[in-house]
Amino acid sequence: MDQPESQLLLSDRFLINGTPASVNFFDDGKIRWSDGDTDRCLAVEKDVIGFASEGSRIRIRAIVENGGGLCCVGSRGNLLRKDFMFEIASADSHRLWSQKLREYIDSLGRPKRLFVFVNPYGGKKSASKIFQDVVSPLLKDADIQFTIQETKHQLHAKAVTQTLDLSKYDGLVCVSGDGILVEVVNGLLERDDWDSAIKMPIGVVPAGTGNGMAKSLLDSVGDRCLPINAVLAIIRGHKCSLDVATIMQGETKFFSVLMLAWGLVADIDIESEKYRWMGSSRLDFYALRRILHLRKYNGCISFVPAPGFEAFGEPSTYKGESTSGPNTVSPSQEGPLKVQQHGYQGPGIELEKLQWRTIDGPFVSIWLHNVPWGGEDTMAAPDAKFSDGYLDLILMRDCPKLPLLASMSELNKGNHVKSPHVMYFKVKAFVLEPGYRTEDPTKGGIIDSDGEVLARGKGTYKCDQKSLMAYDSLQIAVDQGLATVFSPI
Repeated sequence: MDQPESQLLLSDRFLINGTPASVNFFDDGKIRWSDGDTDRCLAVEKDVIGFASEGSRIRIRAIVENGGGLCCVGSRGNLLRKDFMFEIASADSHRLWSQKLREYIDSLGRPKRLFVFVNPYGGKKSASKIFQDVVSPLLKDADIQFTIQETKHQLHAKAVTQTLDLSKYDGLVCVSGDGILVEVVNGLLERDDWDSAIKMPIGVVPAGTGNGMAKSLLDSVGDRCLPINAVLAIIRGHKCSLDVATIMQGETKFFSVLMLAWGLVADIDIESEKYRWMGSSRLDFYALRRILHLRKYNGCISFVPAPGFEAFGEPSTYKGESTSGPNTVSPSQEGPLKVQQHGYQGPGIELEKLQWRTIDGPFVSIWLHNVPWGGEDTMAAPDAKFSDGYLDLILMRDCPKLPLLASMSELNKGNHVKSPHVMYFKVKAFVLEPGYRTEDPTKGGIIDSDGEVLARGKGTYKCDQKSLMAYDSLQIAVDQGLATVFSPI
């Protein structure tokens, strides 16, 4: 279908950065002019952050490609802030241009008030500097009012979100890794007004170690995972829905937006913390160590496959009732931590009426993903979608060490899912029945979701610490598009 021709809103002649120009403003939001022999264009929706009237001038605050090039189509180059000074002699013209610019920008539905979480302790401890150097200046240029909250400890963002007066804001922003985002989502869903609270758009500015959500959002349009690109997505106000997975064990719940892992991936993610002094290389080092001394875990998974994936596994029945059998928790754990029962209780799905299938272990790795990227260099689930109502399951039952090393080296491209040793498919619901190591039945494993430990079996790293859940059966169900995030498109 042909696009309707854009209509001229304003046409005038004045100085732009000191150069005389004939300037046209169209109803599709494009400002066009000629700069000598070159035709120029600013697309207000994409390029213009904001503007300010300064006497007889209008200062247009814009983002342009490195080198100053301007065009009306998307560009994926490096971006720079640049001002364009419109010097308009006529007071009536000045007023009219200001009015039309304001009307068009307001029509875009951009946020005007934001609550910003900054995690000064995460990753390389760069979040405060990123906020001061990138986030704050751009929000001010966009005339967005903001309130900043530095997080002081784990779960601080969750606690703040649970009691925050959301009516004062148009969005919440996390300048951090993925951890603060997860806390915010859990905080929103544990409110009494969760059904309206979870509609609050959430923005993510990469400033941590993983940055899987920011990478997934920006990579969806080919943008680099940089703070400036993330902030621009928030300023422009585009939004998309995001699936939320409810992980449940008895009455205990955890709301996940990224991933759940058990086996190899969880062991690498959590146990490598003992080598945190090595920096980011700790993950590669510990991955090699774990592959050379590969563990396998007994257990069983049950799942409801997405349409087209019914061939995986064998027919089964619903196993979602969590049983707290003997010897599932080490004495030092004294059972899982208790949580209050209020807020969102999970998706209203009659799981027992769905068509379940099962796969028995032993397993090398179970990895569920809600978005494509687990980190800036880990494309865990290349086919994952933000709001398709499914989790992508990457499953490995057995694999020789050399093919496993080769497969892990393909994580940055997502090609590991093509390995003949990997099963890759989508599920609507999932039950994990974790078991113990095949080579040492006295030791269990670690269940990790969104970078946090949900459960630790006997003999695992820091198994004396209390965890949210017991090392026992748990179930996962997906609520399609429950949350909302600021996105580049």
